Amino acid sequence: MFACLACGSVCAFAQTGGSTAYNYLDISGSSRIYGLGGVNISLVDPDDVMATDQNPALAGPEMSRGIGVGYMRYVGGSNFANAKFIGAAGQNGAWGVGLHYFGYGSVKEALPDGTVVGTFSPSDIAFSGIYSHDLGRNWRGGFAVKFLYSSYHSYSALAIATDLGVNWFDEDRDSSLSFTISNLGGQVKKFNDRSERLPIDVRIGWSKALGNSPFNLSITAWNLTKWKLPYWDNGDGTKDPVLKNGFMSNLFRHLVFGVEWKPTDRFYVDLGYNYKTSTDMSTYSRNFLSGFSVGAGLRVRAFGVGVAFAQPHKSAATFMLNITTNLYDF
Repeated sequence: MFACLACGSVCAFAQTGGSTAYNYLDISGSSRIYGLGGVNISLVDPDDVMATDQNPALAGPEMSRGIGVGYMRYVGGSNFANAKFIGAAGQNGAWGVGLHYFGYGSVKEALPDGTVVGTFSPSDIAFSGIYSHDLGRNWRGGFAVKFLYSSYHSYSALAIATDLGVNWFDEDRDSSLSFTISNLGGQVKKFNDRSERLPIDVRIGWSKALGNSPFNLSITAWNLTKWKLPYWDNGDGTKDPVLKNGFMSNLFRHLVFGVEWKPTDRFYVDLGYNYKTSTDMSTYSRNFLSGFSVGAGLRVRAFGVGVAFAQPHKSAATFMLNITTNLYDF
């Protein structure tokens, strides 16, 4: 998921359709969101502070004193960890703080001639502060300010970003519609005098309960700042790669689908599909499971536990764990 050049350059994430050093911001710290395909800005759950990860407008006073921690074992031996706290700001507002750590394991340091001279451990840290407020009946808005620090060997950088979000929620119909603009901002301190842009994104999300059933459907459109997201399809490797850039291909690379089965308030199971993940991983031995993700959660007494699993490609699987609680329960 990333390449690092120890000499003469800086570390940078690489993915099809992206060209920034800050694409780790697309990785959610919520097992609920990860199980629903990795992108979701419309799921409303007052008992899960981690579900506000990609839309600050989902935070509210009903989450007051909610706290959550998470861990993720990512591809390439990477280890991610995060924590979040949300408190009430009067009867109609909420504030919160969050911390997300991305550690990429040990990387070899080599000279231009290929001689290995040591190892180092690149990492990124994102600290965020959020605020949300009711805007009227069924409407809520919010924003998050994020301070992003990167340390890659002798190179470091600092950036500031802002997320803006709005959510409409009809509790009677259990229907939610959200709109977000994420990662507005720029670098304050550059990598070795080299500028890297932030991955600004516009997203629209919708979640809806299916009648009186325990199922909830979510559809999220992302990467809306750019319509064309072409990719090379390698097929079975016996023929030359084919460039996919048609209307349907571009459309589905913008969409993430999720369905949640929640028979009680204390238990849920998630299934998600992210077509862009599936096609991005086609270069790296894509398998049938690529693009799919699953998750589940259980609330026991004062604690909620959530897990999620995905296998983007044959050689690597990812696992995430969240634990949430509310300090009012103690």
